[in-house]
Amino acid sequence: MGEAYTPGLEISQATTVRKKRILPILGEVITNIGELVSPDTIVARYLMSGPITVVNVADNLRIRPEQLEKCLKKNIGDAVSQDECLALYSTFFGLSKREVRCPTSGTIKFISRVTGQVHVSDPPVSVDVNAYIRGQVVEVLPSEGVVIETPACYIQGIFGVGGERHGEIMVVVDSLNEVLTADKITPEHSGKIIVTRTQVTEEAIQKACKESVKGIITGGIDDNSLINILGYDIGVAITGHENINTTIIVTEGFGRMVMTEKIFNLLKKHNNKEASINGATQIRAGVIRPEIIIPLDPMDINKINVTSETTPRLELGATVRVIRGPDFGALGHVIDMPVRTQEIETESKTVVIKICLEDGREVILPRANVEMI
Repeated sequence: MGEAYTPGLEISQATTVRKKRILPILGEVITNIGELVSPDTIVARYLMSGPITVVNVADNLRIRPEQLEKCLKKNIGDAVSQDECLALYSTFFGLSKREVRCPTSGTIKFISRVTGQVHVSDPPVSVDVNAYIRGQVVEVLPSEGVVIETPACYIQGIFGVGGERHGEIMVVVDSLNEVLTADKITPEHSGKIIVTRTQVTEEAIQKACKESVKGIITGGIDDNSLINILGYDIGVAITGHENINTTIIVTEGFGRMVMTEKIFNLLKKHNNKEASINGATQIRAGVIRPEIIIPLDPMDINKINVTSETTPRLELGATVRVIRGPDFGALGHVIDMPVRTQEIETESKTVVIKICLEDGREVILPRANVEMI
């Protein structure tokens, strides 16, 4: 076998990005087809019922449950404020009065004539879905969400942590011999997505979180630094939901690695422009890659010479990157593609590939453990 197909990171200076923005459960779509949206625009929402507070009205008034209805000042569906009178009981021709005040604000949901209880629901909680990217609504999915489309520069990273964020791109380190250290991050980077061509230090990430930096795009990162910042080893689990203030996207791998010239030049070209980023990553089945989306002015599309790209082809001499195992992130070129399956360290048999790494070592890996560059 002389060639095969294998996935690779997508890097495009101009493409059409479509994003589905879907509610977790059915709700209300509040945007229309053709509407222009920004990353913070709420496109759909649903109201989640608030917690229920049970008020033992009959017990507090010292009456029988069947007497409750005559004492209530509110009915089912009525709004009630905190400390507002919920029920009043008078005796001895009004000379003695007992009342129950509502402990919370909300809506009367249920009144029990059996137990004498009143259920008060707290105000509903709005669960919103925003647009995430700047673009135009091209499809509405009733009660579910929308599809947003935008012309954009699109870049995938190899690994990331942190969720969806947006801000202006700012190149901080463009030298091949420098790393992004804490002293290079200042208050002016607050709300920005900063770029370093090589590596970012653990102290720099901590400083970035403190200064409310929206994101860091880096060529490499030390895996121990990442563990120290998160407080645990991610392993092979899907990322994107970490409790971290700054989304991190790694374009090359772990260690001091240099961002490929194509990616860095694209980011530098769009310096000071708005971008949307997401660090969500899943390398195993159902591959998810961290992404950088830089919306383009439709008028600028005509100025870009966009060539169509075919599915990456794995063949002898092709440049690949290792995406699993101890050599994660390492680059090399294909020197052999055996036709027959071979037994690997796990004692299972699979189709393998032999590559020569940049440091001169020759390794044999399952084909699923590499991707095209």
